[in-house]
Amino acid sequence: MKKTLDSNFYWGGSVSSFQTEGAWDEGGKGLSIYDVRPTNPKFSDWKVAIDAYHRYDEDIALMKKMGFNFYRFSICWSRIIPNGDDEINEEGVKFYNDLIDKLIAAGIEPMITLVHFDMPYKLVKEYNGFASRKVVDLFERYARVCMERFGDRVKHWMTFNEQNLHATMLRVSNAEEIPEGVSEAKHLYQVNHNVFIAHCKATKALRELVPDAKMCGMTTVSNFYPEKCTPQNNLFAKQAYNYINAFHSDVFVNGEYPSYMVSYLENRGWMPRFEEGDAELLKYTVDYLAFSYYRSNTLTEGFFDNERPYGEIVNEHVIKNPYLDATEWGWEKDALGFRWTLNEMYQRHHMPVFVLENGMGAREELDENNEINDDYRIEYHRNHIQEMKNAMLEDGVDCMGYITWGPIDIPSSSCEIAKRYGFVYVNRTEKDLKDLKRVPKKSFKWIKKVFESNGEDLV
Repeated sequence: MKKTLDSNFYWGGSVSSFQTEGAWDEGGKGLSIYDVRPTNPKFSDWKVAIDAYHRYDEDIALMKKMGFNFYRFSICWSRIIPNGDDEINEEGVKFYNDLIDKLIAAGIEPMITLVHFDMPYKLVKEYNGFASRKVVDLFERYARVCMERFGDRVKHWMTFNEQNLHATMLRVSNAEEIPEGVSEAKHLYQVNHNVFIAHCKATKALRELVPDAKMCGMTTVSNFYPEKCTPQNNLFAKQAYNYINAFHSDVFVNGEYPSYMVSYLENRGWMPRFEEGDAELLKYTVDYLAFSYYRSNTLTEGFFDNERPYGEIVNEHVIKNPYLDATEWGWEKDALGFRWTLNEMYQRHHMPVFVLENGMGAREELDENNEINDDYRIEYHRNHIQEMKNAMLEDGVDCMGYITWGPIDIPSSSCEIAKRYGFVYVNRTEKDLKDLKRVPKKSFKWIKKVFESNGEDLV
């Protein structure tokens, strides 16, 4: 039996533009929703982040030292087309061209995410984000511009970060205005459908413009354990997995809504409106499945009623698992659940899977020696990489790579600098930018050893 990973296995990191770039009003960039959306007053804002717009040479050098051969970043839509519906900003195109060229020169393969929850603010203000099919068409135009400008060098693409979240919250679709007389659930699932169509339009465009490139479908996956061994609790956990996780992957792979979701939506009067040609567009399936994994969840016994969206119901049944340790933010560390998830996705869909986010957040400060001894992070990644290898080498899962989230510290998705994921510390606080100096942590040397040994040296 094979006991080592293939030599072409990917190791690296993932980030988003708004959590890294800064330079919010430079280089011809237009207003993004993140430039105007309020943050917790105790936290930071997005204006500087970690200033990667000006410091990416330094960051690429650090990634190269860590043994990266893959880097997934998102493009800021408003840096390419400032208002979403106007002319191309050539200065923004040049920024990403330079970034891509320097990654490749460092031996790091780039992957582009087209939308990581952000969009030009004008499209939110005037069209209510992806509630509008006009925005779907504008997204297709934006995607085609990116493919035309970067597709000669970028061969891995994804449309929407954690796309299944679009069926659980309107915030990520920037479509929070609910039309009068329409229920929240009806609106939510229509917006989710519009995002599916946007994804498929971009997939179709990639097939035309960059036929040697690959498109993935990306979800965030948290497997669900039943609290009790009752049949109803087990059924509820299985239904939760189908609705929250598998629905989007089933569409990505099979090119149509699965029967369990059609029944769920039709029985409640929430089936979205399909415009002419939508069913045919859904047939543009993906080349592989990608996902983020951070934790598992445990659910009490429950039922799915006819009034509230499934995401709301699932969230109210989540309880702490007494058998797992958790981070300060309540994210339970479950490496065996990671192996379970890899198996479930691969065996269900019979398509290669790709881990595009994994990691743990922690509060950290430099000690008197200007160091951070983050053994807890080393333990987290060691356990998860080992269980990924077990899924691949013992269970037969076809996994393309292991990509960490925020390998150089970045603000969290709620703009909390204190929640740090990186192997490299960035010297700033919520309100004080300090010098933004990059300082490798203890985990930096460890992950370098792991990546350069192709996952063999986990000690």
